[in-house]
Order: sequence, then C-alpha cells, then structure tokens
Amino acid sequence: MKNENLVPKVRFKGFSDPWEQRKLFEVTERVTRKNTQLQSTLPLTISAQYGLIDQNTFFDKQVASRDVSGYYLIKNGEFAYNKSYSKGYPVGTIKRLDKYSEGVLSTLYILFKVTNADSQFLVTYFEGNKWYQEVMKRATEGARNHGLLNISPKDFFNMHLFIPVKSEQYKVGSIILKISCLIAANEDKLEQLKTLKKLMMQKIFSQEWRFKGFTDPWEQRKFSELFFKSKLKNNSLFSSDKIISVATMTWKKPDASRSSDDYMKTYNIAKMGDIVFEGHTTKEFANGRFVENTLGDGIVSHIFDVYSPVMKLDLFYWKYFIHNERSIGPLLKRSTTNARMMSNLVERDVLKQFLPVPSSTEQSSIGHMLHLIDNLIAANEDKLNQLKKLKKYLMQNMFV
Repeated sequence: MKNENLVPKVRFKGFSDPWEQRKLFEVTERVTRKNTQLQSTLPLTISAQYGLIDQNTFFDKQVASRDVSGYYLIKNGEFAYNKSYSKGYPVGTIKRLDKYSEGVLSTLYILFKVTNADSQFLVTYFEGNKWYQEVMKRATEGARNHGLLNISPKDFFNMHLFIPVKSEQYKVGSIILKISCLIAANEDKLEQLKTLKKLMMQKIFSQEWRFKGFTDPWEQRKFSELFFKSKLKNNSLFSSDKIISVATMTWKKPDASRSSDDYMKTYNIAKMGDIVFEGHTTKEFANGRFVENTLGDGIVSHIFDVYSPVMKLDLFYWKYFIHNERSIGPLLKRSTTNARMMSNLVERDVLKQFLPVPSSTEQSSIGHMLHLIDNLIAANEDKLNQLKKLKKYLMQNMFV
C-alpha cells in the first residue's frame, strides 16, 4: 500500500512510486579540504545575505591580500551550508558553487558534494521550505539567537531527505531550473526596459534627444496658461466606487467609516487629464509630486489639490512630463511649503512658474513612445509574476 504522504501532488507521467526517505550522508559526502594558499586570489563570501541573490551567486569579488590558509577550498558544483540567518532565511541557506571554478570559505560553513543523487534536484530541494523545517528542529535556539545556527556536522548530515528515483530527480530538477532561468532572464529584461525608460525620459525632457523633424526650441509657458486649480467638489456626482488612489492611479475600495453621503461631498472631482498634487515627500520626490489622472473621471480626497488643463493636452506626454522629478522638481521647490513629511502646494506660486512645452505633434510622438515602453514593462511584469507563481506552485506540489 502506498504511503500517500510520500507521493507528490504533481508528477511527470510514468512515475507513481512513493519517494524514499534518505539521510543526507547517504547521498552526499562532506568536504573538508583546506586551502593551502597563504594569500587569496580566490573569491570570498562577503555577507550572510549575498548568497541569497540568486542560485548562481554565492561568492563575490577577488580579495587582494588575506590569510585564508585555514579556510576550506570549495570547487565548482559543490555545496555550502551558511549557518548565518537573515530576513526570509531564518535557518541559513545552502548554495551550490556555480559561478566560479573554485573558492575559499570560512570553516564556519559546512561543505559537501553530491555522491548519489542528481545535483540540480538537490539545488531545488534545498530551495524549498520543507527541508528547512528539519534544520530548524536540529539547530540550537541559543546559537540562533546569536546569529548562527550552530548545528553540528553530525546532526547536519543525519537530517532526512525525501527523494524519488534518479530519473525523476533529473526531470524535477530540470523543469525548476528552466523556470528559474526564465525568471532570471525576464528580471534582467525588465530592468533593462526600466533603465531604457529612465534614460529616454532624461534625454528627451532635457531636449538632448529629439525626434527627427523637430528642431525648434520648446516654448516657455506659464503654468497658468496650461492649468488652473479646479474648485469642483463632489456634490453627489460620484459615489464611493469612483474613488481614485492617487498613489497607484487605480480605483480604490471605499472606507466604510468614511463613505457617508456628507463625507463623499468633501472629495474633489478629478477628471481624465487633470493633474493631482500628492504632497508626501520621498527620496525620489523631494517636494511631493504631480500625478495625471489617466484612469477616468472620479474623485480624490480633499487633501489633494486638483489642477485641470486650460486646453486639450496630450494625455500620455503630460503623464510622464508632469511626474518627472527632473522636470517638475525645481518648479515644486519654488511653489511648496514644507510641513512634517508633507509639502503643501501654494496656488499663487505654482501658477506663475514656467514650463518648457514642445509642439502638440512632438508631445504626441514623445507620449506615444513612452507609453509603448510602459506597456512593454507591464507585459514583462505580468509574465514574470506568472512564472513566479508557476514556480511556487511546482515547488509546493512536486515535492513531498
């Protein structure tokens, strides 16, 4: 009779036998070789957290001069258990050396190599949460409180694993590796797109880069020629399902305690294309920020000032320009007063400030291009989230 507890919920076709319980020493062998070099030209770990970045990064930079003659020498494909714990990894981490051919590690680490299992399967197995519950049981609480999970090598190698036959190990390890590589590739692509967008906004709004056919200088226009402060209050025009979150520019769920008819009337109306001033100061926005309403006609809290366009303006261009700290930061610095963690926008001051404004056709070209990049970023974020969910599901259901 099968032990259902040793059968994963998701399996490859052709595998049905229960997984078997093994002790770590049955599938691995401890590595205790010492480094014989007096000075290190090999990579060293720099912190407990560094190995958490990705599966291929356990070591960092070259160390020019340091006596590491008593350190362990680890070779490519071998594993190291880091006794230090950190946020998200309360019982330490196990990583395989993939990036370098060899390296040196403090003897505080426990090193081992795989002898009777698929190495990539173990990489994936150690990444899961279930195995770490076993570590937690065996690690001394007192040592953990001092920053080290001071488990003895004997106890470490006596810990239990649950593993299938090698052919299934290979398939499980391979599929998780492929998904992990796709995640890493999409994360890299996402960062490249965000970097590209940031660079283009810097170059375009400084007029260093121009679209072909546009050479005229941007016109200096008073803020009052472009926007005026809206005085529209929500006199029963919009219900509580039309509250806009200025922070995320999404529809916001109403607060039950603040959704009475009288309270809803205190809200300001923000129409599509209006810009809303959000006064919270951050590292990115030293004096608050403007956010354009690209969501639709709705309402915002009375704490937000709303400015409406005097004439029809290109929606996408102003979405990016008005929210760009390099463009708007100096204007807000001259037009706000500071309170604790908050900037207040002074209407008379902001209305007399000047903004560089391109022609309507150039606005359209710039806005369209930046909108396309944003769509690419959103599509990659969605794909990345789906891959992460898939990996999480498989990690939870392909192991026992």
